[in-house]
Amino acid sequence: MTTFTLRNARAADGTFLADMVVEAANWRPGVARPRHEVVASPEYQRYLAGWMRPGDAGVVAETATGEPIGAAWYRMLPRSDPGFGWVGTGVPELIIGVRPLWRAHGVGRRLLQELCDVARAAGYARVSLSVERGNFAATLYRSEGFAVTASGIGRDTMVKRLR
Repeated sequence: MTTFTLRNARAADGTFLADMVVEAANWRPGVARPRHEVVASPEYQRYLAGWMRPGDAGVVAETATGEPIGAAWYRMLPRSDPGFGWVGTGVPELIIGVRPLWRAHGVGRRLLQELCDVARAAGYARVSLSVERGNFAATLYRSEGFAVTASGIGRDTMVKRLR
């Protein structure tokens, strides 16, 4: 494995973020929803539509050759159209995806740490996310200070205090 670097997400990263939503949705080995189905679904569209709007922030991991390999970003979602991990007004909800070849190599951890630093610098006290039960990423989230605050059918909402 080569090394990777992080950079701030840009407006032009929308297509890559869609790829990472597909990776996040298809975390189960042997189960793969088609890209067009995931990206078009309203449940995932809320994390992508109109990227990069005011309040959005993200981080992209790239190889030394500039190939994007993972991303973590957050959005402020309204009470009227909450995401899977919505906990309240003023709490950004994050989503993260890493290309399978790069999983378990520290990419997700660095993305998560950097995005939490970005949120802290922006003045947020908490960030939230949602993870399906059984997803190996839940261990990463717990190790980075996220705690389960609510449970739904097959998924948990996790929150990290930033200050």
